[in-house]
Amino acid sequence: QVQLVESGGGLVQAGGSLRLSCAASGRTFSIYAMGWFRLAPGKDREFVAAIRWSGTITYYADSVKGRFTISRDNAKNTEYLQVNSLKVEDTAVYYCAANSDIVVITVRPSAINYWGKGTLVTVSS
Repeated sequence: QVQLVESGGGLVQAGGSLRLSCAASGRTFSIYAMGWFRLAPGKDREFVAAIRWSGTITYYADSVKGRFTISRDNAKNTEYLQVNSLKVEDTAVYYCAANSDIVVITVRPSAINYWGKGTLVTVSS
């Protein structure tokens, strides 16, 4: 079992930045690929970013490329999402996810093993 706890969300003005964190506990964090998803009111869950266990390979949704950066620190069992140049449409609950296979995170999220409970990001105009 892996437990995931997100933090770092909040209210920010458009153009601002936040750093979201996802702290993992339980089984060895370093063997899992990690990812971020978001759920906005009235919309479907959206893939945001993913990172391989080694941190050497990352994937991003087109909507966040160039603005968001995913990273991880395996020594701290923590994943991060640096979100810059925030837009009103980035408002959502952001969820951390873990799975042994990064392909599951990127193309088959319904099969993801572990989810956090989310952190709310609200971007005001």
